[in-house]
Amino acid sequence: MRVVMLGCGGSAGVPMLGGADGTGEWGICDPWEPRNRRSRSSIVVESDAGTRLLVDSGPDLREQLLRCGIGRIDALLYSHAHADHVAGLDEMRGLNRVVGRPIDTFATRAVLEEVSQRFAYAFRPWSPPSFFRPVLVAREIAAGDTVDIAGLTLTLFEQNHGRTNTLGFRTGRFAYSTDVVQLDAPALAVLRGVDTWIVDCFQRARHPAHADLEQVRQWSRTLGIRRTVLTHMGTDLDWSWMLANLPGGIEAGFDGMELMV
Repeated sequence: MRVVMLGCGGSAGVPMLGGADGTGEWGICDPWEPRNRRSRSSIVVESDAGTRLLVDSGPDLREQLLRCGIGRIDALLYSHAHADHVAGLDEMRGLNRVVGRPIDTFATRAVLEEVSQRFAYAFRPWSPPSFFRPVLVAREIAAGDTVDIAGLTLTLFEQNHGRTNTLGFRTGRFAYSTDVVQLDAPALAVLRGVDTWIVDCFQRARHPAHADLEQVRQWSRTLGIRRTVLTHMGTDLDWSWMLANLPGGIEAGFDGMELMV
């Protein structure tokens, strides 16, 4: 199984808009280090048979897919409905054209309701043969479910994201947890035995909606995870600093990173 990290940045990306000269606010991140340039968080999980699941469709989706050489996906899963995870939904039209059909889109009932209100046109029935708009088919899932999607068997779990909840998942010995600040006992039970985990880590200091570095370290040590890869990182996490200071078994992700799991 192959996992491609399309993007690993927070909701504003790195750099954020602004900066003294208008070319971006980098925080402590070195602008000359290309791995500090982070687009919004999303991954593609590719099964051994070559089928592909896209997780979230952020506003940078088109450039991410082109940069990573991914021209086709078979299904879409939404972790939650925040704009940095859904605002690129219109790019699904190009993917509809590639596969020649509507694309099954999996999310909780609350997320499907919100996304289908904001992008109502994308969930209307398809009128073959052309795609003048994205065409998605809503498929309801829930935390606690084990579901087969795009040739992958996923076990879903709920994550606390401050004022809302998100979906994490495990497939085989790989797990993905974007946008999370707390994990309850059922979620931790699903994560036990995972070998490789991509997990939210927005900054070093505590944050009300995202995990910090110390929280990730505690989770990884408690769960015995061999390889923990950070995502959803902000301007407080410089690549070189992380290379020198992250504890063993924890590493920074970067846009375009590929993992064989």
